Amino acid sequence: MPLTYSATLEVPILMKILAERINKIAPSPTMAVTARARELKAAGKDIIGLGAGEPDFDTPEHVKEAAVKALADGYTKYTDVPGSIELREAICNKFQRENSLRYTPDQIQVGCGGKQNIFNAIVATIEEGDEVIVPAPYWVSYPDIVLLAGGNPIVLPCSIENNFKINPEQLDAVITPKTKWLILNSPSNPTGAAYTKEEIKGLAKVLVQHPHVWIMTDDIYEHILYDGFEFSTIAEVEPQLYDRTLTLNGLSKAFSMTGWRVGYAAGPVGLIKAMNKIQSQSTSHTSSISQAASIAALNGPMDFLVERNQVFMERRDLVVEALSSIKGFKCLKPEGAFYVYPDCSGVIGKKSPEGHEIKDDSDLATYLLEAAGVAVVFGEAFGLSPFFRISYATGTDLLEDACQRIAEACSDLN
Repeated sequence: MPLTYSATLEVPILMKILAERINKIAPSPTMAVTARARELKAAGKDIIGLGAGEPDFDTPEHVKEAAVKALADGYTKYTDVPGSIELREAICNKFQRENSLRYTPDQIQVGCGGKQNIFNAIVATIEEGDEVIVPAPYWVSYPDIVLLAGGNPIVLPCSIENNFKINPEQLDAVITPKTKWLILNSPSNPTGAAYTKEEIKGLAKVLVQHPHVWIMTDDIYEHILYDGFEFSTIAEVEPQLYDRTLTLNGLSKAFSMTGWRVGYAAGPVGLIKAMNKIQSQSTSHTSSISQAASIAALNGPMDFLVERNQVFMERRDLVVEALSSIKGFKCLKPEGAFYVYPDCSGVIGKKSPEGHEIKDDSDLATYLLEAAGVAVVFGEAFGLSPFFRISYATGTDLLEDACQRIAEACSDLN
C-alpha cells in the first residue's frame, strides 16, 4: 500500500518535534529581504535590491588563482578543525602586521564565515540567564544567537545624535553581575559608524573596572574606511583587556569573498579550544579550497582596496546627499562599511496614495518595495526605529535610480 501524505498533519506534527528555543529567534531579516527581491525579479518585476551587505566587486584575481591551484594540487581533504596551520599562521601575521597584536595559531579559529565564530563563542560561554550587552542598532544575528544559547541580550539603544555609538556612562550603567559579554562592531553594520581610538579608550576604561565582562569585537569592516579615518581595535588600544577579548574578522567584505565563507577569531587559548569543540561537532571546518584562497588574500597585495574604497566613498556621498534632500529623512555620513541608516521619522504617520498609513519603518520598507521597486531593510530588524538600512555596495547607476525612485515615492505620501 503506497504511503500517503496529509498536509493537514504538518503543523501539529511540527509543534510536537520543534524545540521551544526555535520560537525565540527569527530568520535573518537581511537574508529575507534579499530573497524577496530575487523572487520579484524572477517574476519579472523591476526591483533594485539594496538589502544585501555584499560588495559588487569580484574576488581579487590572485585569490581566485590560489583556489584554482589548490584544486589542481588536490588540496581537497579535511583540514584541522580550527583551520589549516598555514592559514592560522597567516592570520597571526595579519594581526601582528596590521593591529600590533600577538597571537599564536592555537589562539585562532577559522569558521564558516564570521557568524559561526560568534555562534561558537556564545554557545561555549553563555549559561541560562547570562547577559550580553548589544548596542543598537546592531547586526541582526547578535541578539538571536544569544537567545538561542539561552542568554539575555541587553539591548542598549544608541541615538543618532551620538552617531549611533555608546558612551562610557551608558556602558557602565548597564553592566550587572550577570553581564558576560559586550559586543562591539566598528565600523558598524547597519550604520557605518566607527569608533575613534579615543572613544575606544573611554569604553576600555570602564571595562577594566569590570573584570567579569568579556569583549567580542567584530572588525569585519576594518578595511572599508573613508576620509582618512584610522581603525583601532580594543585589545590593541587597551592591553589589559587582551586576555578577555575575542577579536573577530573575516574575508567576506574587504576581499569580496562572501560566498567563500571564511571568518576568523582570535582570543585566549581556553576559549578557542571550547569553540573548536563546538565546531568539531557541527561543520568541522570551512572549505579547504576557501582556506587556501584565504592564505593568498591575507599574504598578498591589498592595493586594490584604495580604488574600491574610493568608489564606495563616492557612492556613500551620492546616497547621503540624495536621501538628505528627501523631506522627512535625515541621513548621517558614515565613516566606514557600505551602509547608510537614515532616520525616516518625518514620514511616519503619512499615507500612501492608496490611503495606507505608514505606521513604522516596516511599513515604509513595504511601501518602497511595492511603490518604488526598491528593497531596503527596515530599522526594527536592527533594534532601532524609525530608520531603515540601505547597502550602497551596488552599481552607481542603480543607486542613482533607487534614490530617485525613493524620492518620488516619498513625495507621493501625504
